[in-house]
Amino acid sequence: MQDLVSLSNRLGDPVLDAVILGEGNTSARVDAQTFLVKGSGCQLQTMQAADFVHLRFDTILSLLDRGSVDEATLSAVYEQAKVDPTQKRRPSVEALFHAVCLSLPGVNFVAHSHATAVNALNCGKLWPHSLAGRLFPDEAVVLGPESAYVPYVDPGVVLAREIRDSIERYRAEWGAVPKVVYMQNHGLIALGASPTECLNITAMAIKAARIRATALQAGGGIATLDRGTVLHLLGRPDEKYRQAVLAVTR
Repeated sequence: MQDLVSLSNRLGDPVLDAVILGEGNTSARVDAQTFLVKGSGCQLQTMQAADFVHLRFDTILSLLDRGSVDEATLSAVYEQAKVDPTQKRRPSVEALFHAVCLSLPGVNFVAHSHATAVNALNCGKLWPHSLAGRLFPDEAVVLGPESAYVPYVDPGVVLAREIRDSIERYRAEWGAVPKVVYMQNHGLIALGASPTECLNITAMAIKAARIRATALQAGGGIATLDRGTVLHLLGRPDEKYRQAVLAVTR
């Protein structure tokens, strides 16, 4: 629990410029059956253990195959999913996509933010092309060979389904789980094995977004590395070593 609290507080630090007020949410796998997710309306910078809601995966994930889900049904399922029925807080409306992400192999923590630098591109007319590809080696090392992309839809069940489908397409193409998902006119999701990896992914996505925006302003567009170069970088033993070290919680 303390790792999740720390992740949330650091993600909410104004210095990172990833969220303000009640924006963003975080989650962590507890075991194969349950997970913790931020309570609705809480602020990441001041999150405490009591502000997280403990939920069952199977109950939450059942929403994916229910067709149209109204607000009353969503609220009822979220209540049914609580491990502790006396918990008064309502889980984040985006609890379902956290359940989807935490069900993926190797994903133990999820950090969703609305970083200003990233949303400057998410909200632009060049989306998703302005975020596609990799510009420099460390972007590839931390964020993987490519990102997953989700067009704007309403938060909740519809968004969770879009995220699931985007991740499935990514896995089919790349044979791995994406490190970052960009959501049009919304934000980004960092998927990590540890809190440190989630924070590293978020920080690198912010740096890359700033560089991309500056390159666009300079004129001539963005010069990405070709796919062969990116795969070569990710296959180098020294880069694999750095990738593993950077993901370790500190």
